[in-house]
Amino acid sequence: MKFLSKIIAASAVLLGAASTALAQSPVTLDVYYAFPAFAKFHEPLAAEFMKEHPDIKIQFRAPAASYDEGHQAMLRASITNNLPDVYYSGYHVLHELVGKLKARNQILDLGTMMDAESKEWRDANYADNILDLGRVDGKLYGLAFNASMPIMFYNADLVKKAGGDPDNMPTDWPGIMELAKKIKATDSGIAGLAYNIHDWPDEWLWDAMLMQGGGELTKDGKVAFGDEHGLKALEYFRSFVTDAGMPLIDWDQSRQAFIAGQIGIFFDTPARLSQDTELIGDRFKLRTAVFPVDDKEKGGLPTGGNAAVITASDPAKQKAAWEFLKFVTGPKAQEQVVKMSGYLPTNKAATGTDYLGPFYEANPNYATVAKQMALSRPWPGYSAGNTVRIWRTQREIISKVMSGDVSIKDGLDSLVSETQALMK
Repeated sequence: MKFLSKIIAASAVLLGAASTALAQSPVTLDVYYAFPAFAKFHEPLAAEFMKEHPDIKIQFRAPAASYDEGHQAMLRASITNNLPDVYYSGYHVLHELVGKLKARNQILDLGTMMDAESKEWRDANYADNILDLGRVDGKLYGLAFNASMPIMFYNADLVKKAGGDPDNMPTDWPGIMELAKKIKATDSGIAGLAYNIHDWPDEWLWDAMLMQGGGELTKDGKVAFGDEHGLKALEYFRSFVTDAGMPLIDWDQSRQAFIAGQIGIFFDTPARLSQDTELIGDRFKLRTAVFPVDDKEKGGLPTGGNAAVITASDPAKQKAAWEFLKFVTGPKAQEQVVKMSGYLPTNKAATGTDYLGPFYEANPNYATVAKQMALSRPWPGYSAGNTVRIWRTQREIISKVMSGDVSIKDGLDSLVSETQALMK
């Protein structure tokens, strides 16, 4: 009997040790994001997080080519039950993604986790309008990680050569077009500007041109751009080619042409500011300015970027994922993201003197996007779904308008009818 008792006691010790070891075993998070170039900040942030949290391992999937490609992959993974634990969703497809995953109980409502944190911590780190970027139907499903609005990059040397003032760039589109024409006229090998909407991977630049003029994407479940706002947008797109000499090449080639000094004004995400600054070097003076806005009273800009969502089903992974989300949206991580890219920080504390304050003073090009905060609007997309297919259809039509293969009026009619049909 004593022998049996010893065996039972020994077994209990072994089981206890095994349980402790199991409880202390690392949690591995499967993380998925868009744009391979963004590994430049995702990878070092993950490494820093793992140093601070040795019990959590971050493992990345191969990044998606774009937000739209990532969204399509997530919808497929939902059906096959092969979702990652954490995903960075583009804001314009977040509503659709949440709707699909929520129906399958595959996405976590972050509200309960946020409510469990102290109010002081939340108020110190997150502004309400930034948290709203991750809300769907009033509930918090994502924490805003990247935020941006399109800005204007320009070659200050070409602007000055054309008679413009690099310190006082035009703030509306008619003014920008006049300057772009003058830049083009200085040299037959120079384009006045480039606005690469004809092959942009998502609808961001389309929304921007509509919204800056006071227009809307949809209203009451119907297309809202079949008016003077949509017409004016297409008129601008066509004039970029005919008047400003914009080459209809893909956006990466266009960016390389700008870096080489062959384009005067270039519209892009601030996410590539750091890389462009390095590549341009002392080839010419790179400057940035706010996006032109025609309607100073009602105009706005879509806030691009992404929100991190948790799609893990295991409670231990959910808890670990929440720690990861808090870290990557914290002031220290956001400071690194801004310096490595040019994005707008999504953490309130990150703009303070302990983090980005001195950097912005020393690098005014990076502060441009922050000057547009008053213009920040949600990136709408199509809440009923089909956003990716809609944009690819719209992009083909816009490209034909820019090349002159379709008239502006016919192009607008096609945009409205095709979009309305796909919204159904």
